[in-house]
Amino acid sequence: MKIATIIIRTLIGLLLLFASISYFFHLFPEPVLTGDMKTFNDGIKASGYLMPLVKTIELLCGIAFVTGKFNRIANIILMPITVNILFTHICLAPEGIPVAVFLFVGNIFLIYSKWDSYKGLFSAN
Repeated sequence: MKIATIIIRTLIGLLLLFASISYFFHLFPEPVLTGDMKTFNDGIKASGYLMPLVKTIELLCGIAFVTGKFNRIANIILMPITVNILFTHICLAPEGIPVAVFLFVGNIFLIYSKWDSYKGLFSAN
């Protein structure tokens, strides 16, 4: 279980680092979007603050996962982002579902692997 945790944590961390660094440094051209995904993306861009904030959080969580530091808080912070990535791909861009499912299931697995650390969050004291 410990080796699987390290592998999944590192893969997710590298994926998050790649996505955030390529966003900030414009390493790849933006794909041409059509239909509902274009409308959704235009709405996000119009808000002005959402994507830089999300990509900054992805960068910090990616660094935490790769270094192995602050993993528990990074898992909690990353969960809403992975849920949004998953549902965006399910509803608007089905070609990205495998990566979205990997992020979501991997995040759930990482939380489950350290469940004793999270039990206090879910108790009504």
